[in-house]
This record gives sequence, structure tokens and C-alpha cells, in this order.
Amino acid sequence: MNNDILTSVAKAIVAKHKGVLAADESNPTIKKRFNPIKAESTEENRRRYREILITTEGIEHYIGGVILFDETLRQSTQDGISFARLLSSRGIVPGIKVDKGTNPLALYPGDKISEGLDGLRDRLIEYKQMGAKFAKWRTVIEIDNHDIPTAFGIRANAQVLARYAALCQEQDIVPIVEPEVLMDGAHSIERCEEVTSRVLEAVFAELDAHRVLLEGMLLKPNMVIAGMKCAQQGSVQQVAEATIRCMTRYVPAAVPGIVFLSGGQSAEDATDHLNAMNMLGLHPWQISFSYGRALQAPVLTAWKGQEANLAAAQETFLKRCKLNGLARDGKYTRAMETAE
Repeated sequence: MNNDILTSVAKAIVAKHKGVLAADESNPTIKKRFNPIKAESTEENRRRYREILITTEGIEHYIGGVILFDETLRQSTQDGISFARLLSSRGIVPGIKVDKGTNPLALYPGDKISEGLDGLRDRLIEYKQMGAKFAKWRTVIEIDNHDIPTAFGIRANAQVLARYAALCQEQDIVPIVEPEVLMDGAHSIERCEEVTSRVLEAVFAELDAHRVLLEGMLLKPNMVIAGMKCAQQGSVQQVAEATIRCMTRYVPAAVPGIVFLSGGQSAEDATDHLNAMNMLGLHPWQISFSYGRALQAPVLTAWKGQEANLAAAQETFLKRCKLNGLARDGKYTRAMETAE
């Protein structure tokens, strides 16, 4: 384990103005994204779509890292350049999603657990040889207003995240640790803060127990936000204040960056919330983004699966990257969404 490598890569991913593009959708998930634009989810269409994203000129100013799926890491551009090599040549760090999805936690109805630890050490060795310098593992924390998640469910997921992170650092791969408290349901913003607090407390206790180097990792949490079915939604300012309050209490200052997931928010809301958090002042960690849909949804709408729309798709993508880069400095406004 090389502490210097881990620390320098982690810092590079969240360098000034920069965040992460999550382009690690599994094949079933990307099919759901393609269905509304009537694009068939063939291997070539998936490859071409990811190529459109990562060959967009100028994104290297705003994107510090890209999370790829196993299939995508093995793919290349039309010119035969591997995606990992292309990203690295532009100063963007290539990464890989390594969990194998979630399943119900046995004997704990309502709780889920992420799987994929078996064979992970060997897969990480292969991914490193293919050019990946960081990885991501997502756990899913279901939430209701009463009993879910259970204390054991939280602890089990925290242990999985810590074991994954330790295996990554053993191979000099920076782990992005993603404990996602879901936005589904009718829970209040106060309930979300309570659960997120418990989750983060457990995660960092396990990371410490597993001897994970905090300076050589990144955290990818949810924002503290009311469930989508909750009648009382917090304002942008309330979300920002509750989220930063929660992070300040439970995330050690040694962590270089917090790259928030968008969790189904609209592109505009995700950028607005990121901006508001950065407007609250200086923080011990970089407050950044690791967005999937919040960066890509407008791009898919522009592309429509048609080669003739390539320029429009890339223009849309660059704009979203730039707006989130501005939000990293607290310099974004909603008016920028319609500005030319």
C-alpha cells in the first residue's frame, strides 16, 4: 500500500472545480435510460454513448474522474484507444464500479446488503492492470419513518464498505465509499438526517477498524433530503445546512473530498444543492459531485440515440459539467440554466 499514490489520486479527482462522472450503469440500468429515447441497448450503442461522453472537448476542466462499468472499462473508441487510456491522457482518472448490486439482508426484512466481495481482490488486480486508479462500491440503505434501517443492517453494510475499501487500498486503488440513504418514501428531512448520521458514524468506525487510510479515499453520500413522497420538502438552503451539519459531525477532516450522489434529483436541483453547500463557507473537505443521471439525463434527451445529434449531446454535456464546476465554487445560479 502506497500512501502517497492513494493520497495524490484522491486529491486529483476532487481538484478545484472538478467532480466525478458516474457512467457505471449496469446493462439493465442503461437499458432503462435508453428506453425513453427509443435507443436499443446493444453493446455498440452502450459503447458509443459512453464514447460521446468521454470524448467531449473541455470536460477535463470539470471532471476529475469517471466511474466505468466492467463492460465499459474493456471498451475502446472508434479509433481503437481504450477508454481508460483516453481518460488518463486528458488528465481524468479512470475508475471502476466493483459491487455486484444489492439483495435483501437475510432475516432482516426491509434491509438490503451489497454483494461482490468474493473474488474482489483478483478483480481489483485485473482492473488496475487495465488502467483503473479508483473504484466505487455502493450500499443501499432503505429508510422509513419507524424501524428501517435496523442497527444491524447499518452495521452489516458499514462492514462491507470497509472490507471493500481495505482491499482497494491494498492494490493502491482509491476507494469511493458510497452509503446511500435512499430518497424514496415519505420520510422527513429530519428523519433523513437522523439515519444518515447513524450510517456515517458506523461507516467511519468500521473504516478505522479496517485500517483504511482516510486521506486516500473519498466519500459518496446522499444529501440530507426529505423523501420524494414527503409532503413537506426542505428548501435548497435547508438541505444544504442539514447536509453540511451532518457531514461536519461525522466525516473526519482527513477525508480529501465528499462527492455527493444526486439520488434521482433533477439536474438543476442537484446543482443547486451543491452550490448552496459551497456557499456556506470553507469546509475541511472538498464538497463536490459524483453524478450519474444529474449529468446525463439532459444528454440522453439531446442525443436520442442518433449520430446526427452528437454535437448537441456533447454541447449539453459540457454545459452540465461546467455548471457543476461553478457550483463547486458557489458561483452557480438557476439563471445560468437558460443562458446561452
